[in-house]
Amino acid sequence: MDSINKSLRLPTLRGLVSGPQSLLTPLHLAALCVALGVLMPVVALIWQATQADFSHWDNLVTFVLPSVLKNTVLLLAGVAVIVGVIGVGSAWAVTAWDFPGRKILSWALLLPLAMPTYIVAFAWLDLLHPIGPLQTFIRFLLGFDSPRQFRLPDLRSLPGAIILLGLVLYPYVYLTTRAMFISQPAHLLEAARTLGCSAAGTFFRVALPMARPALAVGISLALLETLNDIGASEFLGVQTLTVTVYTTWISRSDLAAAAQIACMMLMFIFCILTLEFYGRKKQGFSSRSLREIQPTAIRGWRGWLLASVIALPVILGFVAPVIFLAWESMKRFGEENPLSPALLSALQNTLLLAAGTTLVVICVSLLVAWSARHSAADNALPGFRRGVMRLASLGYAVPGTILAIGFLTPAMAVDRWLADLLEVRGLPLMSAGVLLVICCAMRFQAIAIGALDSGLSRIPPSLEQASRLLGENGAGTFARIHLPLLRPALVSSALLVFADAMKELPTTLLLRPVNFETLATLLYAEAARGTYEEGAIAALMIVLAGTLPVILLVRHQMTRTG
Repeated sequence: MDSINKSLRLPTLRGLVSGPQSLLTPLHLAALCVALGVLMPVVALIWQATQADFSHWDNLVTFVLPSVLKNTVLLLAGVAVIVGVIGVGSAWAVTAWDFPGRKILSWALLLPLAMPTYIVAFAWLDLLHPIGPLQTFIRFLLGFDSPRQFRLPDLRSLPGAIILLGLVLYPYVYLTTRAMFISQPAHLLEAARTLGCSAAGTFFRVALPMARPALAVGISLALLETLNDIGASEFLGVQTLTVTVYTTWISRSDLAAAAQIACMMLMFIFCILTLEFYGRKKQGFSSRSLREIQPTAIRGWRGWLLASVIALPVILGFVAPVIFLAWESMKRFGEENPLSPALLSALQNTLLLAAGTTLVVICVSLLVAWSARHSAADNALPGFRRGVMRLASLGYAVPGTILAIGFLTPAMAVDRWLADLLEVRGLPLMSAGVLLVICCAMRFQAIAIGALDSGLSRIPPSLEQASRLLGENGAGTFARIHLPLLRPALVSSALLVFADAMKELPTTLLLRPVNFETLATLLYAEAARGTYEEGAIAALMIVLAGTLPVILLVRHQMTRTG
């Protein structure tokens, strides 16, 4: 999480190719090519949008964009409020109070990170169906027999999308604000209480203002994930800009119009990144040598009530969907052939895609992080390290739909050139899934770049110098000194990228080869047909794959917080 936060600042080319010392080395040039390659889809998207015909915009402005923009703005605003309230409230509760189950909830609150938004929507649509288990049980308690006598409000609505997305994305705010609350010195809060502030007044007038930068960073990350969402919004019947871009391209086969609408999304991304940049610019941490906040014990029924309230987001955002998916999967395994050929093929494709993406990301991220270390160590090319790393990490800030549309045009041109050169029919890179792997690598390499750069910064330069003095060359020093010491960062970043690639939906939907299904696209197709129960096994596999990185994150957080 820290590596993602570190990588989302606005990119700049200033200082990339200037400096008082030598010219760019081959290592620097390779890292610069990687960074410009990530920027290329955004440039291509803008170029494609400006070159296309604008005659259809009268229809879009009149009938499509007003409602779509309204839905997008309301969705972003609603999610910001939900994740802010849940994230800040739960972070302060486990920091300031000691209640039953506090230690378990302090890490369990991170579990919704393992749940893709479209799987939560998939599960709750079936759970809250008029003849589903929850409404049937409620009618049984109330003595009703039919949905006509009692029926809960339809989940397929904008409020339903706001609530479900908020329940999945609040851990971004919880992570950042809890780290800030833990680092706040206790004497500031005690001084406020001595001056007559109540407990609530101390929180709102002292603790929360100091955590405001972390709150801005967490909300910006949650909003970027909201903009990236396709499955949950479409399942819940909310027409957002992201869904409109996808339907315009796929359903209407109008790539130019999709590119123009996607450019409008870039304005939202710019605003969100500005919020994140403001939060990071103001962010600071108190000295760890000062006495930290000591939680106040709350026992009895008040403690259990507080524990129940804090546990509610975990139950709704993780436990209930997982139980539902496990139950439906067990029902499938009770049948004669639960693992259909289509499911096994989708699992194989998913593993191949995730493995290929992880391999590309690790190799490219090592290149970028290593070049950044050398530019910093040599004190050459001022601004190169910062500029290249920000540009190379830009893909994580861009929704997969926008990245895929911008990437498609130049990638297809290269693919056609390659087909002519090799004298083969079709598009060899597209049909082999190479373009999909490259685009996914662009999207997720920010995770590995931040982690590897942080890992390299912890390796003292004296070790490298000692190795060179003993006669080892640069490649040998890297293989025998740096790689072994980077193993924890390599493993953790590889797991994070692997899990994200397994559950990636927008990019896979738009760039997958013909007849290529992953677990995510298979689940999307089942939900589109309304056969939710048929996709339960695929959904459960994706959740299990995403749980391991969350466990690693939990261990990291517990280590940092003692």
